[in-house]
Amino acid sequence: MTVKYSKDHEWVTVENGIATIGITNHAQEQLGDVVFVELPAIGRKVEKDGDAAVVESVKAASEVYAPVSGEVVEVNKELEGDPAMVNRDAEGDAWFMKVKLANPSELDGLMDKAAYDAFVNG
Repeated sequence: MTVKYSKDHEWVTVENGIATIGITNHAQEQLGDVVFVELPAIGRKVEKDGDAAVVESVKAASEVYAPVSGEVVEVNKELEGDPAMVNRDAEGDAWFMKVKLANPSELDGLMDKAAYDAFVNG
């Protein structure tokens, strides 16, 4: 499965028109210990680069932006009870939401792993 990355440090994978979205390992390292995650409501429409969720750490609260537009069809309820999961597995089990893609061509504007690594390592 191909992973794409945004400049706002979100990752996205797509399967059967459903995008799974979370924050990158780099983002969780910058945040530090995650203590709270606010997820969007199921059925909410998110816009590319628009606010989709909130993640709070001991250092700061940060918006999680949608790397693609669409309708939220599932959220990761486990994060509400165990927000530190983001620190343990940011690019795996700690996904934030699943979104039914409105415009699959938006994926073309995202980075692959090599481009994202170059972006964060400047």
